[in-house]
Amino acid sequence: MNETANRSPKETEVPAALAAGAAPPADRPGGAGRPAAPARGLPWRAGLLAGLRSGTPLLYLASFGVALAAATVLVTLAGHSMADTVLALYQGSLEGGASIGQTIDEAAPLLLVAVGAIVCARAGIFNIGQEGQLIVGAMAGAAVALFLPGPGWLILPLTLICATAAGAVWAGVPAVLFYWRRVDVVISTLLMVFAAMQLVSFAVNRDYLLQETAIKGQILSPQSDLLPETARLPRLGEYPDFNLGGGVLVALLVTGVIAFLLKYGRWGFRLRMLGLNPVAARRTGVRAAALGGGALLLSGGFAGLAGGVMLTGNVYRIQAGFADNVGWEGLLVALVARNHPLLAIPVAVFFGALRAGGGFLASTGVPRYLVSVVTALLVLAAVFPSAYAEIRSRRRPAER
Repeated sequence: MNETANRSPKETEVPAALAAGAAPPADRPGGAGRPAAPARGLPWRAGLLAGLRSGTPLLYLASFGVALAAATVLVTLAGHSMADTVLALYQGSLEGGASIGQTIDEAAPLLLVAVGAIVCARAGIFNIGQEGQLIVGAMAGAAVALFLPGPGWLILPLTLICATAAGAVWAGVPAVLFYWRRVDVVISTLLMVFAAMQLVSFAVNRDYLLQETAIKGQILSPQSDLLPETARLPRLGEYPDFNLGGGVLVALLVTGVIAFLLKYGRWGFRLRMLGLNPVAARRTGVRAAALGGGALLLSGGFAGLAGGVMLTGNVYRIQAGFADNVGWEGLLVALVARNHPLLAIPVAVFFGALRAGGGFLASTGVPRYLVSVVTALLVLAAVFPSAYAEIRSRRRPAER
């Protein structure tokens, strides 16, 4: 047992492959008894060719074709032009520096949520409570920014740190319930979303908590005061037609660190081991409660950080509808990216373009419900090929 536990990740790959039924090196093409070549990662060209042979690009084209056809029918029946709708989506997301900047700003919190979901998925845990973790993190960040005195160089980092900590604590409740009483994580994280919404709604409707300050003759709204200037993330770029929020750098930094640790770090290897075979992981010394619970806390922390980035980057106040489906769409980003952190970057930009374009489309007079339907069809088109590939991969072992 000690000898197995002390092996390096590369030393455990071959026995694991043999245990899964792979042929020994001597039986592979190339001659019996010939030493096997060292195992290497699949080159990107070979991976691309494999994707072409599997028909995945064709599936994406067909999926988007069906989605656009359905959207055309619905838009036409509603009395609008599909060509004008597509043009408005393009203008709001990609036409000009201001639109591109808005797209990237929308992508930053999506990327943070997706990276947290990927960490959980690698550990074999499915966290679907990011919407609640995000809004609780934003609420904690708003409390720090509004009530804690101090200079901006201190308040802004504390706001983001407290938002991250609050999201992690909110995810910690399902983690404790799972490893203590075996309560299903999917159910508990989902239920915590509704609890978070009620908590935030309570806070912004009480003048002794986060409700905006009363002004003579003003009707109070269920929202907080605006954050002070010192508690806001700086904008990158001085030009009026193109600038980015500082949250983009935070999201890219987190993504890069997690991608490196998952691929090269011992933590990432143990996380994958736990997700693939919990029994074998425990036998090699992996503490499932510590590692899996930590993954869930990290996922909630990243969702809370996404809420802090939204709060300090462009929203500047907390209210009941603050999350705006960013938590759910971040999960979809992770699904489309097939749980690869670096691949989640372009996928998050695509979803950010849909959000930015959808907001511009609504401002042109197209009914909001129609904007939601068209955006949902495009999201389903992006998600369907990955979901279909995942279902096929799960069915193959059963068919054998």
